[in-house]
Amino acid sequence: MKKIFISLSFFVLIFSSCTSNFDPQLYGTLAPSTFPSNFSEYELYTLDLYKPFYSRWGYNGAFAWENNFFSPEWGHLIMFDGSTDLMPVFTNWGGFWQGFTSTDFTFMKTQGRGSHFEKVRFVTRATQIISDIEKATILSSDQKTALIAEAKMARGWTMYYLLHIYGPVPVILDPTKIGTDAEADLTRPTRADFVTSIESDLRYAADNLPKAPTNYGRFNKGCALTVLMRLYLNEKNFVKAESTGREILPLGYSLVNNYASLFDEATEKNSETIWAVSCQNPVTTGNFNAWPFYCYPSNYVGNKIPSGWGGNDGGVLSANWAFYDSFSSTDSRRQLLIPQYKMSKGSYNVGEDSIKTRANGLRGAVIAKYSDNGGLVNSTQGNDIVVCRYADVLLMLAEAINENSGPTPEAIGFVNQIRTRAHVAGVSASESASKDAFRDMLFIERGHELYFEGLRKMDLIRMGKVQSALTAAGKTVGPNYNVFPLPDYAVNNSNGKLKQNDGY
Repeated sequence: MKKIFISLSFFVLIFSSCTSNFDPQLYGTLAPSTFPSNFSEYELYTLDLYKPFYSRWGYNGAFAWENNFFSPEWGHLIMFDGSTDLMPVFTNWGGFWQGFTSTDFTFMKTQGRGSHFEKVRFVTRATQIISDIEKATILSSDQKTALIAEAKMARGWTMYYLLHIYGPVPVILDPTKIGTDAEADLTRPTRADFVTSIESDLRYAADNLPKAPTNYGRFNKGCALTVLMRLYLNEKNFVKAESTGREILPLGYSLVNNYASLFDEATEKNSETIWAVSCQNPVTTGNFNAWPFYCYPSNYVGNKIPSGWGGNDGGVLSANWAFYDSFSSTDSRRQLLIPQYKMSKGSYNVGEDSIKTRANGLRGAVIAKYSDNGGLVNSTQGNDIVVCRYADVLLMLAEAINENSGPTPEAIGFVNQIRTRAHVAGVSASESASKDAFRDMLFIERGHELYFEGLRKMDLIRMGKVQSALTAAGKTVGPNYNVFPLPDYAVNNSNGKLKQNDGY
C-alpha cells in the first residue's frame, strides 16, 4: 500500500440536535501544517471517518469512487441479505445484483479500486487521525478521549465489515508504519489477531462514547456495544457476548409498540433504535433512503413513488415466498411484506383492476419495510436506515444465554417480549425443549424480526444453516460461502503476499 496523501480543507460545521446530517461546508483551503489547530478543527478532522457509514451513491476514496457500507448498491443489504435464503435471485439487471442474489460471488474478483477492499486504506487513515489526536498538545485529555472514541468506532466497525466481506485483511494499526515499506507488506493477519484488534477498538469506543450524543447520527455507546456483541456472537465467544448484552440492558432502550413505526420517517427517533443512518428529506445533500425504488416493482404504485425500478415481475430485492409463508398469519411483521397489489394503469398488457400475485409471476413478496410516506413525489426518502436496535440485542442475548446455559426462563422471556409485540404466541415447550431446539427457533425468529436489516448471512454461518437454508431456497452453495473473494488486482499486485480466499 502506498502512502496516502490527503489534502485538508478548511470547513465549518454547524450542529443542531434536530439536524439529520453533519456534512462540512467548504470555504477554502489550509495547509496541513496549520490544520487542525483547535478542538473544533480536530473534531472536523475526525468526522471525515464517518464517510463509509453514509447512505449515498458513494464517495471519493484514495484512488476511486467507493461505496459506503450502507449504500443502496454494494451495501450491507445486498451483500448480507440479498445473498441469503430470504430473497429470490434477481436476473433482470445481471451484474452484481444477480451475482449476490444467486450466491455466485466470483464476479467480485474482477472489481477495481472501487471495491470495499480499498477500505484497508481507510483503516490507515483512521490510524493516522488517532495518532494525530493523541499527539495534539492543544487538546485536553477529555477532548482527546472523546475524539479517539469516535475514530476507533469507525476503524473497528470498518474492520468488522471487512472481516465479514473478505476475512482478515492486512491493515495498518501502528502509525509509525505509515509511509514506510511496511505498507507494502500485504501478509494477511490471523483471524484471532484481526478479531482482537476489532475488539480493542470497539471496547474503547463503548467505554468512552456517550449514550446520547449532542448531535443525532453520531456514534454512541449503545452502537459500539451492539457491534461488539455481534463480533463476539459471530466468533462464538458466547460468554463475552452475554456479558456485553448485559451492559446494554441498563442503558434505557425498550421495544416500541408498533413494529412498522421503526422504519417510518415520522417515528424514526424512538426508544428502540440504537443507531441508524440519518437520512434527509427532502433530499438535497447528505444521506438518502432509496429502498422503495429498489423494492417496489415497476407496476407497483406507492404513496409518493409511482413505480419502482425492478420490473413488472417484482422488485430488485424481494422476499422469498417460502419465507413469507413461514410467518404466522397474526404476525404484524408480515404486514410489511406485500403478497399482492393492484397494478398501475400503465402496466403492459394489463387492465386497470388487474392484481399481481405469485400466481401470475410476482417473483417474491414486495418488501415495504421503508414506506414512501415522507419524501417528495418520485424522490428518494428521508427514513433513517436502521442498523442497530434493541430487538436484535434481546435476540442476541437470548442466543448467548442459550449457548452458555441452555434455554433459561430469562432467555425465553427476551424472545417473548418480541413475540408479544408481533402478536405471536410465546415460545412453546417444544421450542425450548433443548439447546438445539431453542437455537432453531431463534434462527427463525431472527429472520422474522430482522429481515432486510443486513444480518442474515452472518446468522446462516454462525448457526450452521448455510447448506440447508440456501438449498431449500433453490440456491447453490459455492465452495466458500462464508467470505467473498478478494479482488484480483490486489492479489496480483501483492508479490505473492496476499492470498486469495479458498474456493476462488
